[in-house]
Amino acid sequence: MKHFIAVLLSIFILNIAVAQDYKKVQTVLLLGKIEEAKVEVEKALADPKTKDKIEGWYWKARINAAIYKNEGLRVKYPTILEDANAAFKKYVELDPSYLLVKEKGAEGFFDMYSTSFGKGIESFKAKNWPDASQAFESAVFYSDYIFKNKWSSSAAIFDTTSILYCGYSYQNAQKMEEAARHYTRLADKRVTGEGFADIYKFLVDHATKTKNKLGFEQYLAIGKEVYPKENWEDFEIDYIDQNYDLTQKSAIYDERNAAGTLTENMYLQFGDVFVNAKHKEGVDSSLHDMYTKKAIDAFVKAYNKNSQNALAAYNAGIIYYNYFNLEDDKYAENIKKLQQINASKPVVKDPKKKAAADAEFKLKVDAIKTANSLVEKNAIENVDIAIEWLTKSYLVLKDKSPRSNTEKSVISKSVDFITNLYSYKMGRVRGKDPKAFDAYEAKYKEFDALHGTFK
Repeated sequence: MKHFIAVLLSIFILNIAVAQDYKKVQTVLLLGKIEEAKVEVEKALADPKTKDKIEGWYWKARINAAIYKNEGLRVKYPTILEDANAAFKKYVELDPSYLLVKEKGAEGFFDMYSTSFGKGIESFKAKNWPDASQAFESAVFYSDYIFKNKWSSSAAIFDTTSILYCGYSYQNAQKMEEAARHYTRLADKRVTGEGFADIYKFLVDHATKTKNKLGFEQYLAIGKEVYPKENWEDFEIDYIDQNYDLTQKSAIYDERNAAGTLTENMYLQFGDVFVNAKHKEGVDSSLHDMYTKKAIDAFVKAYNKNSQNALAAYNAGIIYYNYFNLEDDKYAENIKKLQQINASKPVVKDPKKKAAADAEFKLKVDAIKTANSLVEKNAIENVDIAIEWLTKSYLVLKDKSPRSNTEKSVISKSVDFITNLYSYKMGRVRGKDPKAFDAYEAKYKEFDALHGTFK
């Protein structure tokens, strides 16, 4: 019995000693003697009998946070952030109900949060993205404890600003997965406000680049819900363009076109997809022509949706202009062949052989002339259609003010191409049809006079 009482007395004395040690730590810290408090707490935690006491780790975490907060001491203790993080981790492990925080306060958590946030802002302004992202990561970490446990007067569920800036910093540091991790927290709670639309766009674009169909659909839907006035159609077309092959893209276009669900902008975007198909591997000349015709269909339908869409008209016109150039190149090549045939015509003196040679020569020449008649016919058809669409583009923009840089480029190129096309038409009727020549020359002069005037 006496032995039992002696053991109890020893435990009681030890607890008093420990309590007194940490009472001293608390007193010294409250007096602002941070380094002295650090010495005292380390001394108490060095004792194997008390190294795992909750109170010791609470005070160690809080003291390290105070050192981290003090700029001068932070320099003196270069590993203080890591030391503080380790101390808080140990404290939380030992006191998951935060009993000591409730009793003695959460100042340590607040010190870690506010200091990390401040350091993050400094690095952000200096565009030091790696340091900024790490500082804001720390701010988010500690603010999560504060908001989750309602230690502040705010009713918010997390610190939106820290999470946003952390995402920005990671994005600027080109660490897109980490940026997405933070933006996702905000998007999942449908956070809105000035500039927040960009986080939804980032997540949709990130899902596109990482071929994450579920993520794309999820954040596209949320983006449309919280920012319905934003342009989400470009993102939809971009996802299709980056994640489907040309056959699939064509099938999607045909299906939506037939269903009448394509908008003016989507027609325009699909047109861009198809007109650039020539840059894809495995697209031969026949497939290229098929996709080019689909591009024309899309641009024309975009214009039909909105007759003020100068870009749609211009794109259609440019395709026909390029078709004309192809035919004109064929015509020139045939003329070259004809010249070569004429230059290499053999001189046959034998009357019996001359008739056969002349017949063979005529056959070759007539074949090329016949081919060029068809080429010229096709060229003229493409010229007329190109003029029609490029003129529509010009008419939409000629009186518009102000014009965007894109619109200035479109109207400038339109008038120059129209000028070239009328020059071609003049050449085809020169010396053959004076009335038509005069009409084409008048149009040529009209558009040639506009060269360089749209700046």
